[in-house]
Amino acid sequence: MPRWPAPQRPAAHAEQALLTNILDGSYPPGSVLPAERDLAGRLGVTRPTLREALQRLARDGWLTIHQGKPTLVNDYWREGGLKVLDALACYAEKLPPDFVPNLLQVRLDIAPAYTRAAVQRAAPQVAALLARAASLYDTPEAYAAFDWTLHRALSIASGNPVYTLILNGFAGFYEQMARLYFDRPEARTASRAFYAGLLSAAQAGDATRAGEICERAMRQSIELWDGTKDDKNNA
Repeated sequence: MPRWPAPQRPAAHAEQALLTNILDGSYPPGSVLPAERDLAGRLGVTRPTLREALQRLARDGWLTIHQGKPTLVNDYWREGGLKVLDALACYAEKLPPDFVPNLLQVRLDIAPAYTRAAVQRAAPQVAALLARAASLYDTPEAYAAFDWTLHRALSIASGNPVYTLILNGFAGFYEQMARLYFDRPEARTASRAFYAGLLSAAQAGDATRAGEICERAMRQSIELWDGTKDDKNNA
């Protein structure tokens, strides 16, 4: 018997519809949502269901709810938390043009630190993972998947779970963006050199060198991403 996907819960439908309207500018930051009765009618849900969706969006930083006052749409770039990144992963076409460079800058800021700590705490495990890079298929998909696995494993091995929480916030679109990045042969070549250099440092137990290698690679990834954008614009 075929298995059909479960229907979307009304509260999830309302939440998704409101997110779409916020991100497409129908309800821009600083605006207020329509009155509860009107909004529930537009979304085709009951008022209790709407309230559930609004509370979830408020919890994640999209909205501010004050009893007896209109619901305010927040500037989610300033008020949102990691859950905002989860939601944005589903709306890649609505991301601002500087989002990926900003994401890569964050990676540059934190990756050398968690890489250094990971090699300091768990060099053999890091080396074992990096050894797998030698047998990677030369495809964007293979590199994107391995790069995500590597950085997440390094964050876990660092011993600081906050690094992993931050990375997990990027999970929804990390591989999607990485596949575009690794579509360039020079990006895959650069990462092969990064993985090999990091493997050498891990085998030597040299945490300082591992951090330096990672920092250079993260800077290079920003430069290569800029080249990816230029290719898209010239296509």
